[in-house]
Amino acid sequence: MTPNPKIKPFLWFASEAEEAANHYMAAFKDSKIISTMRNGKDGPGPEGSVLVIEFTLNGQHFCGLNGGPLFTPNESVSFAIMCEDQAEIDRLWQHLGKGGAYSACGWLKDKWGFSWQIVPKRFFELTSTGDSAATARVMAAMMQMTKFDVAKLEEAFAGG
Repeated sequence: MTPNPKIKPFLWFASEAEEAANHYMAAFKDSKIISTMRNGKDGPGPEGSVLVIEFTLNGQHFCGLNGGPLFTPNESVSFAIMCEDQAEIDRLWQHLGKGGAYSACGWLKDKWGFSWQIVPKRFFELTSTGDSAATARVMAAMMQMTKFDVAKLEEAFAGG
């Protein structure tokens, strides 16, 4: 983990940055709070409330900013998680999607509106073999999925 990385994604929340950081950290090992900046008596939020919380998820730095309701997230930015197996896909899908909304092809929105892609590493292996017919079958199978199903991808790759 880089102690003080040059680039840190900032996630804008109305007022729930600390709650979200704790929720995200529960989903990933090697996660922790780095620092918390609180509002002083002159604001912009209530004195003592969190203004910025810096945290890591699997060693990746993030900052949560309680900036009020002015801006909301959208799908133009998402966080892709490369999963080792179906169990990891299932666990992250359930945890990150709780209170949010599920979409197609491994995408979900968490309850704060941030988009996540829960993707098996195996998907990229299956679509990178150079076998265009197998890749087309895997892609067609993926397009029918909400949450990725590795066994169905393997079946499509094999021609089933």
